[in-house]
Amino acid sequence: MAVPMPVTTPAAPSQSARRGPSLLAKLDELGRELWQDKLGTLGFVVIVALVLMAIFAPLLAPYDPAAQSVVSRLKPPAWLPKGTWEHLLGTDHLGRDVLSRVIYGARASLLVGVVVVLAAGTFGVVIGLWAGFKGGRTDAILMRIVDVQVAFPGLLLILLVISVIGPSMTTMIIVLVITNWMVYARVVRGIVLSVRQTPYVEAAEMIGCRTSRVVFRHILPNLISPLLTLGILEFTNIVLAEAALSFLGLGVQPPATSWGLDVANGRDYIFVAWWLITFPGLSIATTVLSVNLFASWVRVTTDPQEREKRFAYQRAKAAARRGTRQTTPATPVRSHGGQP
Repeated sequence: MAVPMPVTTPAAPSQSARRGPSLLAKLDELGRELWQDKLGTLGFVVIVALVLMAIFAPLLAPYDPAAQSVVSRLKPPAWLPKGTWEHLLGTDHLGRDVLSRVIYGARASLLVGVVVVLAAGTFGVVIGLWAGFKGGRTDAILMRIVDVQVAFPGLLLILLVISVIGPSMTTMIIVLVITNWMVYARVVRGIVLSVRQTPYVEAAEMIGCRTSRVVFRHILPNLISPLLTLGILEFTNIVLAEAALSFLGLGVQPPATSWGLDVANGRDYIFVAWWLITFPGLSIATTVLSVNLFASWVRVTTDPQEREKRFAYQRAKAAARRGTRQTTPATPVRSHGGQP
């Protein structure tokens, strides 16, 4: 008598499988993609180094950036004649260590850049979403406010605000937020107007989805890629703006330090002590270049079309490499009589 075999049902996929790849797997994939882009990797490494330098400035700086020593004023860098290894990058006209001031100067530039991008980006995204989704009179009023804000001279607004409140880092952050939120609003509003006409958004509205669900579930994900790239690029503009305002005496005030403030302090000694403006200037240029290199990789990685182009280019390059490795068949050697 045949014994009936137990019927086994296929196991249901686990909850982790239904959720898709884990966070570690996604980070590993992003790390592999970043490693393939050498310039993006270089920019990312420099950015991480700058952030760590700003965080651990008290541990890395050999001296207090505000400590003055008239005896040690205008000392050249260590590799130049009369230089000393006690001050690796030399000293300024007040005897302050240039290396310590460069390390601490990263704090002001990075802090101002991050705070302004987050604040201006948040306000601009909200205004752009509201204008693009509501449309009609709301869109017209908000966009006219944006146009007036863009037409108003930014430098005049900075001078007005600072003359009323007084120069400080907080004032500079407020002014930069006021003068930089419009670009986010315009970009978001344009994307929302195009995305709202897509079938899946119209279907969500027809079946009665709430406005908040339509905006945050169906429209906002389409803004991640352009906003991420825009925010990184705007960060470089804020770093340059902070350096310019500090150079003019409208930003960071002594005894605090900033790269732009150090360049302003060393401009009178440009032909006597070139290192006073060279190293802060190189720090600004390195930061901006690294952020731009990393932003280029982010733009390609977060854009599906650019990812497809990069994947196709890599496949074509690999196929061409395999083709060059294939050896050609050897030709038969013939004798003098013409026979092989």
